Amino acid sequence: MKTTYELRYASHPGDAKGYDTKRLRQEFLIENLFVPNEATMVYSLYDRLIVGGIMPVDEPALLETIDPLKADYFLARREIGVYNVGARGKVTVDGKTYELACKEALYIGSGEREVVFTSNNPEEPALFYFNSATAHRNYPDRKITKAEAVIAEMGSMEGANHRTVNKMLVSQVLPTCQLQMGMTELKPGSIWNTMPAHTHTRRMEAYFYFEVPKGQAVCHFMGEPTETRHIWMAGNQAVISPEWSIHSAAATTNYTFIWGMAGENLDYGDQDFYKETDLR
Repeated sequence: MKTTYELRYASHPGDAKGYDTKRLRQEFLIENLFVPNEATMVYSLYDRLIVGGIMPVDEPALLETIDPLKADYFLARREIGVYNVGARGKVTVDGKTYELACKEALYIGSGEREVVFTSNNPEEPALFYFNSATAHRNYPDRKITKAEAVIAEMGSMEGANHRTVNKMLVSQVLPTCQLQMGMTELKPGSIWNTMPAHTHTRRMEAYFYFEVPKGQAVCHFMGEPTETRHIWMAGNQAVISPEWSIHSAAATTNYTFIWGMAGENLDYGDQDFYKETDLR
């Protein structure tokens, strides 16, 4: 089992205006989240969110601390939300095991916790995507399925953005310190997400795109509303969205994405919207 991490600094929106494609991808795109028998992480200084992936194949994967945390345990001062986006797997927290099927989520509270990830079948490994935020107290661990989510049907087929928003690790479902996560599934024939676009300067956000068929691509839009930029992405990749940036996408097919937020409040509706005609 191996753990690798990358530290990424925050960028001023005035500086980001001058980034070329290579620099934009370097700062915000997370390309390689799933490596066999490895935990891969990006520690972002946007609200200190950690975005990561764990792919246990033929050995258990222990959630190890990393040097920037200056802690003996990864969750010593953190909470974590985990989604399985692969085949069936298990997460064992201090000896208690939770089995996660694809698209099921697990919240784990802070403390000196031992967390181990395994796949049920090495031939068809689980893929654990996670977000972790700083935490001021411990809240109970809990597995969440789509059946327990707060569900919102949004958009329309005419607007090519008919989608189901599954709010799973949110304050309406379970208590957290600052982490919020959910999963949005686009209907066949729909390609747009999060339109009209918005920002929320009280929170940053990360998007993870999956169920993108081979040969298809996602075009993620970011930047200030009057200084937008785009990043082309493949499936099983994530992108960091600063507080000052919109976060939206269109793709060459329908897809699913997991959103995760950290910051000042837990109000999902705390958003500043921008009309499509006002974007530049």
